[in-house]
Amino acid sequence: MNYAAQYQSKLTTPEQAVQVVRSGDWVDYGWATGTPEALDQALAARYPELTDVKVRGGIIFHKPAIMAVPDVAEHFTWNSWHMSGAERKMIAEGATFYCPLRYSELPRYYRENAAPIHVAMFQVSPMDKHGYFTFGPNASHMAAVCERAEVIIVEVNENMPRCLGGQENAIHIDQVDMVVEGGNPPLGQLPAGGPATDVDQAVARLIVEEIPNGACLQLGIGGMPNAVGSLIAQSDLKDLGVHTEMYVDAFVDIAMAGKITGARKSIDRGRQTYAFGAGTQKLYDYLDDNHTCMAAPVSYTNDARTIAQLDHFVSINNAVDVDLFGQVNAESAGIRQISGAGGQLDFVLGAYLSQGGKSFICCSSTFMNKKTGKLESRIKPTLDVGSVVTDARPNIHYLVTEFGKVNLKGTSSWERAEKIISVAHPDFREELIAAAETMHIWRRSNRR
Repeated sequence: MNYAAQYQSKLTTPEQAVQVVRSGDWVDYGWATGTPEALDQALAARYPELTDVKVRGGIIFHKPAIMAVPDVAEHFTWNSWHMSGAERKMIAEGATFYCPLRYSELPRYYRENAAPIHVAMFQVSPMDKHGYFTFGPNASHMAAVCERAEVIIVEVNENMPRCLGGQENAIHIDQVDMVVEGGNPPLGQLPAGGPATDVDQAVARLIVEEIPNGACLQLGIGGMPNAVGSLIAQSDLKDLGVHTEMYVDAFVDIAMAGKITGARKSIDRGRQTYAFGAGTQKLYDYLDDNHTCMAAPVSYTNDARTIAQLDHFVSINNAVDVDLFGQVNAESAGIRQISGAGGQLDFVLGAYLSQGGKSFICCSSTFMNKKTGKLESRIKPTLDVGSVVTDARPNIHYLVTEFGKVNLKGTSSWERAEKIISVAHPDFREELIAAAETMHIWRRSNRR
C-alpha cells in the first residue's frame, strides 16, 4: 500500500476542510495539545454563515479563534470536559460550559451515549511509514471520538511528539478523511510553576516518607505534586513505577534521576502508563518516541480495576478545600468552575483497592483571599454554597497539610472532625471546634 500517495490524495487546505461543518453540528476539537490551530482559525473565519455549532474539547492553552468572533454565542458554544485557565475566563462570556463527567467514563460515553459527532478535527504527529499518525500525548479518549465521527480531519504538526503505546494511541490514514498541514506551531506549555514554597515542601516531606521502594505513582497537577516529585527525585527511593492520568514534568525529573524502572509493576511492567501529558518542552521531548512510556486510553489508566492490580499504588492530588465531614472540593470556588472532576475520584478509589496502596489529598491549610485581602482556611465547617464535592466523604483516605497528615478512612464523624481540625492552621482551630460542636460532630473529651 502506498501510504504516501494516500496522504497526498487527502491533503487539503484548512479553509477547504472546514467547509464540511454545518450549522447545528457537534464538532470535536480533540484535547489539550491536540486542539487544532489552523483549522480553528479557518472555522472562525466562517462564523457569519454558521449558527449553533457546538464544539467539545478541554485543557486548552489559549482561547480558540472560534470563541473570539463577534456575538459568539450565536455561532459557537464551547463545551469543556475539563477547564483550563483559559476556559475559566471564557465562562463569563456566556458561550462556554463545563461537562461534568468522571474522566474515566469518557471513551464509553462517546461510544454509547454521545450526540452524533459530525466532524472531529485535531492535531497529530506526522504520519509514519506504516500510515499511522499518533495522537501525541493525548491518547485519552481520541480513539472513541474517531469511532463516532462522520468526518475526521487531522492537522499535522511536526512539533507533536510521536507517543507510543499500542493502546488506542494512533489513527491510520485509512480512517482519515482529510489531512491538513498547519504552520507547525509550538505545543502549548504548562509551566511546572515556580520554586516549591515552604508549605509545598512540608507537605511533600510528609507524603514522601510514606512511599516505599517499588511503589507505583500517580501525580496530579499543581505545586504540591510537583514538590513531591522533586523530593522523590532527590530521595533514595528506587524501582518506582508510573501509572497516571496526566504525565507531568515531575515524572521526567524522577525518571532522569534513575528512580523509575517499573520493574515491580504487575501490569505494563517497565512502562510508564499515562492518558495524556501536558507540561514544558522538556516533557514533550522526553515522551517523543520513548518506548518506556505508554500512551493509553483514559478508560484504562483511570479504571479503579486497573489501578487495583498495581501493588503499593500511591495517588497524590490537590484540593481547593475540605470540610469537617471529609468532603473534598477539588474543582470549584463556590459556583465558579475552576477545573473539573477529572480522575481524582478514580485514583482515590483505585489506590485504596491496591494492596498497600494509599491516596493523599493535599492542600495548604490557608490561602489569601485576593478580594478581601484576608487569610482564610481551606478547611471549613462545610463546603461553601455551590462548591462541588469531587470526592465524597466515604472515599477519602489521607488528608495532608503543612501541619500534618491524617488517615480518615473508617473514622466516625467526631473522630474525623478532630483529625481534620488537627491539620488546620492553628489560628482557625478554635473556630472550627466551635462549628463542629454546633454540628454535633464534636466530643468535649477531645479537648482534654
